[in-house]
Amino acid sequence: MSRNNKSFYLYFIIIIGLLLFTVWIGTLRVQNTGYTRGEFEKQLENNEVTAVSIRPQKDTAAGSLEVTLKNGEERVLYVTDVTEIEAFVRSHGLDPRVEDVPEESWFLNSVFPILIVVVVCVFFFVIMNAQNAGNSSNGKMMNFGRSRAKLTLGGENTIKLDGVAGLKEEKEELQEIVEFLKEPGKFTKVGARIPKGILLEGAPGTGKTLLAKAIAGEANVPFFSISGSDFVEMFVGVGASRVRDMFAEAKKHSPCIIFIDEIDAVARRRGTGMGGGHDEREQTLNQLLVEMDGFGVNEGIIVMAATNRVDILDPAILRPGRFDRKIAVARPDVRGREEILKVHAQNKPLGDDVDLAQIAQTTAGFTGADLENLLNEAAINAAMDGRVFLKQDDIRKAFVKVGIGTEKKSRIISEKEKKITAYHEAGHAILFHVLPDVGPVYTVSIIPTGVGAAGYTMPLPEKDEMFLTKGKILQDIMVSLGGRIAEEIIFDDITTGAQSDIMKATKAARRMVTRYGMSENIGIINYDDDEDEVFIGRDLAHAKNHSEEVSGQIDREVKAIIDDCYRKAKDIILEQEKVLHKCAQLLLEKEKIGRDEFEALFDKVYPQPEDPSFAMQ
Repeated sequence: MSRNNKSFYLYFIIIIGLLLFTVWIGTLRVQNTGYTRGEFEKQLENNEVTAVSIRPQKDTAAGSLEVTLKNGEERVLYVTDVTEIEAFVRSHGLDPRVEDVPEESWFLNSVFPILIVVVVCVFFFVIMNAQNAGNSSNGKMMNFGRSRAKLTLGGENTIKLDGVAGLKEEKEELQEIVEFLKEPGKFTKVGARIPKGILLEGAPGTGKTLLAKAIAGEANVPFFSISGSDFVEMFVGVGASRVRDMFAEAKKHSPCIIFIDEIDAVARRRGTGMGGGHDEREQTLNQLLVEMDGFGVNEGIIVMAATNRVDILDPAILRPGRFDRKIAVARPDVRGREEILKVHAQNKPLGDDVDLAQIAQTTAGFTGADLENLLNEAAINAAMDGRVFLKQDDIRKAFVKVGIGTEKKSRIISEKEKKITAYHEAGHAILFHVLPDVGPVYTVSIIPTGVGAAGYTMPLPEKDEMFLTKGKILQDIMVSLGGRIAEEIIFDDITTGAQSDIMKATKAARRMVTRYGMSENIGIINYDDDEDEVFIGRDLAHAKNHSEEVSGQIDREVKAIIDDCYRKAKDIILEQEKVLHKCAQLLLEKEKIGRDEFEALFDKVYPQPEDPSFAMQ
């Protein structure tokens, strides 16, 4: 039961109680007191009565006597004939006081009942109105067109640019916006105008929303925040109305910042739907386009938006005059990751063995959100162990948990499946160690994980890579096939355990041919159509940009790459078959081994192949 309902029922009970109390008070005067005529006559004869007051009733012979006794007690006697009782009292030597017949109160009889009804009705109306106003989900229909943007005033935002770590270049670009909001005259003197819109694009978790909040906090200006999905409703015209209302409110608080998170929910490319182009989402987008750069003037309003799907946005919203500046918020490099780790470790007591620089080196590809989650999982591990500080081992366990999944140590596995898994993971690990661009090995385990894998081999990326080389992609394909190759060599049979490995290898080989132009037979031509697959309406009428003959060539080229990598990877594993057996036996014994234990299995350093040897023949 909600708080409003509880208050309503409480007030209802109080009202009913007051009405019942009023009725009860009114009936007190007509209740029987238990005082009888016989007792009264006996007290008169015994001279115990000192005074009698007679109160007749209107339009009747009945009435009541108020009797005062010598001991000070007062009693009430109801009689049917006040004239007879008056004569009876006088006959016993007492002079009773006879009150006037009471006049009927028009207020109590006519006005008071009506007043009670009116008060109760008004009370119920106020309570129900307050309840409806407090319940946002049952708000009035007229509020549908109001903006749902949350306003944060300048002094309420405590996030500053100094508190955003790992995004040095991005902060430098946005510093111009802060300067314009603080001192607009410095820019207008030289004829410069502030960008009307800034689009932050990047992978999820890189800090786009945090940057927008920091800009507003640094400039000390009002900050309107809203999600793109908050504009669109099932009712036609509501989204456009909310856009108008939001910009109208922003003009009242100018200069200010409007931040639209996940703008791709409302700014997708027009004309790509199944049922035509005139739908609620497109009306909302049209209104947003007009507000950002139409006939109206929005001086001092900066629109910031964030998305990780800039490829599906409508071209009209990306042009200069709307989103003038596009800032790519990239994943942090090793220095940025170390700064982010320091920020998130401020409220976490660290042990003396924790090395944040080493953690930053081993978390290549992690975003700011990933790093925060890593330290949080490590803190949970420390709390579960009853410690008040974090150890390096906590972070190591969290690294496996975040990267692979929770280990299911209690799951029962047959000895045959465990042996197959041990050789499968050993095949991956050997290739990670031998090939120059894909290692080294961080952990090898045959403990099942929460993602459905029977085991895992986790590499340890020690450097950030801006792009992939042809040799690196081929080595990745070879590593993916290593588990399947080990099964075939040892058991002369294969399992379904390599399903995801084969899918990963096939996808990489196809991209080499169709997207990266890394096939000599196909040439440097892009045949990849994946960028349009999100638009169902366009995809239905979209013809492939190559012939069936080229499709066959692509399939043959992909197969050639996979077959060549399979042959080379098999040769390496056969040369290291002794290490394969040692690694599998150690895994069966310990279930999980680390980098040092694995590298100790190699009697001598395997000659490192040159990258050109991995090129397609």
